[in-house]
Amino acid sequence: MKKIRQQHLRKPVTPELLVSPSSPDGDLGSECPEDRGNWTGRLDFLLSCIGYCVGLGNVWRFPYRAYTNGGGAFLVPYFIMLAICGIPIFFMELSLGQFSSLGPLAVWKISPLFKGVGMGTILIVSLVAIYYNMIIAYVLFYLFASLTSDLPWQHCGNWWNTELCLDHHVLKAGNATFPVNTSNTVSPSEEYWSRYVLHIQGSSGIGDPGRIRWNLCLCLLLSWTIVYLCILKGVKSSGKVVYFTATFPYLILVMLLVRGVTLEGAWKGIRFYLTPQFDHLLSSKVWIEAALQIFYSLGVGFGGLLTFASYNTFHQNIYRDTFIVTLGNAVTSILAGFAIFSVLGYMSQELGVPVNQVAKAGPGLAFVVYPQAMTMLPLSPFWSFLFFFMLLTLGLDSQFAFMETIVTAVTDEFPYYLRPKKASFSAVICIALFLMGLILTTEGGMYWLVLLDDYSAGFGLMVVVIATCLVVTRVYGIKRFCRDIHMMLGFKPGPYFRACWMVLSPATMMALLVYNIIKYQPSEYGTYRFPAWAEALGILMGLFSCLMIPAGMLVAVLREEGTLWEVGGSKAPQKCWGGHPKPGRGSPAVCCLWGAKMGSLVWGGHRSEGFCFGGAAVWGHPRHHGGVSLLKGLVLGCAVEPLAACSLPSSLGFAALPGLLPAVPQSLLPSPGCSPRRQEPGHGDTARSHPAARCPLT
Repeated sequence: MKKIRQQHLRKPVTPELLVSPSSPDGDLGSECPEDRGNWTGRLDFLLSCIGYCVGLGNVWRFPYRAYTNGGGAFLVPYFIMLAICGIPIFFMELSLGQFSSLGPLAVWKISPLFKGVGMGTILIVSLVAIYYNMIIAYVLFYLFASLTSDLPWQHCGNWWNTELCLDHHVLKAGNATFPVNTSNTVSPSEEYWSRYVLHIQGSSGIGDPGRIRWNLCLCLLLSWTIVYLCILKGVKSSGKVVYFTATFPYLILVMLLVRGVTLEGAWKGIRFYLTPQFDHLLSSKVWIEAALQIFYSLGVGFGGLLTFASYNTFHQNIYRDTFIVTLGNAVTSILAGFAIFSVLGYMSQELGVPVNQVAKAGPGLAFVVYPQAMTMLPLSPFWSFLFFFMLLTLGLDSQFAFMETIVTAVTDEFPYYLRPKKASFSAVICIALFLMGLILTTEGGMYWLVLLDDYSAGFGLMVVVIATCLVVTRVYGIKRFCRDIHMMLGFKPGPYFRACWMVLSPATMMALLVYNIIKYQPSEYGTYRFPAWAEALGILMGLFSCLMIPAGMLVAVLREEGTLWEVGGSKAPQKCWGGHPKPGRGSPAVCCLWGAKMGSLVWGGHRSEGFCFGGAAVWGHPRHHGGVSLLKGLVLGCAVEPLAACSLPSSLGFAALPGLLPAVPQSLLPSPGCSPRRQEPGHGDTARSHPAARCPLT
């Protein structure tokens, strides 16, 4: 008997019910896809989300929006909008990703008719990734320029300076001895940025890009190389990098804050930053600005949160993580405002001008104003290096998320072909986006960057978020979605979350969309006004992501067979959607993946607790099904290989386990001599990917 069992272990018996893809008669033809993988550390997911949300916008957008919209009074609408829009939508995206264990495209098995929403998301993220890495290239350029004893933008007299250049040291000396006319003058840092880094004088506008700036091109190549090396092994590599890139910016921010508040005149800038002007709260513009800051700062709608959560364990406490990340992001923005405006207050006192004349937002703050402020400090190269290194780490975290979103979305759609070659596919994506971003390295590249920034993630992103909220709550069903969350976390979302998902969040997003349309203003860069064809191109860029939704509907309808009434059922979730089976979703189906390995029958998309009895595997969850009380999967030879998606070939004559049991060969039934043996997850791989368990067959 022992000899027979050993023979069974070496060569599993193939029942006539199934056909092995490796057998000559098999027509399934390919190996099953590799496992998606998951986070390997406890803090990988949390730090990745913090690094993704805490980005460049916290440093160069929030402080400026705060002081222009009521100072300290801006915090009132900011936190209200955080509660109405930020936290609920953030939690919704994490829940969708964690429950499905799928990327932004495959997750729309929840409602295949609306898969175009995922397609629009990928288009938006791809466009943003192109110009966002160009900003990182600018940061690298300044980072290398800071490795000197004398910052190149500290004085006039360089070949790129004009007669309008005015050194602040001369200005300070002039105020002490004789008056200096500062009208129609520019700072050395501004001319360094526009005339040396960008060399924008070589372009007459967006239609005349000029020559490629090879120093910027090399910086862009370096930034893409860094990004690729960090995402080379997916979340297993990027999840370790964020331990540094998500935490080190806080150390630098604290250093800049401490240095800033000790400067003379620092409190002048801080007072200007936080002095509340409550009359601004009566303006709708302030509330819209607060909602926009929350919307873009948390990164909802870009697919990054959903992608990160898809690599979680099924019972990860994303409810707790939601509040940690969202509130931490808000506190970081406020602290960044102190660090920025304390230095701007010192700068305004040194120049003898009001704070509002030196305060700017966006690239103007990062590459003109703050570098100029650094030249006024002792050890200016050191502080400049720290500032740009902080911007580098902030930007890289967000870029990791963008790239992981694109790669995960596509590989989940084609798991058999792309998942084993994920590193090569990531390289192809990075190279393609690098080539598309070469126009940004030209002398007129800044015009194209502004166009991408204004339109790629504008109203199109809002439409995607609104559609997601409506599909989840109306089509999939709010009760079903809350039941899914209860299955993962052990409790259902309260009335606050349900009210926001059903009414408040989509209504606020609709208000933002309408406001942006009504208050539409053509793009501009300084005094340059974009031509009509460029504006039309930008609008088409935003509309194209919206058009993905009806295009996806059309594809879903054309793929289905039957009458139009029957095709309308494609709005319902697919049978393989979701994680653990639960009441109301139908009897557990035994899905055989097309091209799956012999002996790899899987259930659904998520991994549960596995127990092995002889030749049969009991696949259930102790909390909901009483441990081993429910037989949910049959695995030949007990080789358990859970996968993320499944489909049933029509050639196989079974669909549900109850109908399959009578045909199961005796050799696959539980052995009287084989006691239950629980499959424990491997090291660092909790409850997501159980290793194969081998039990003797009789």
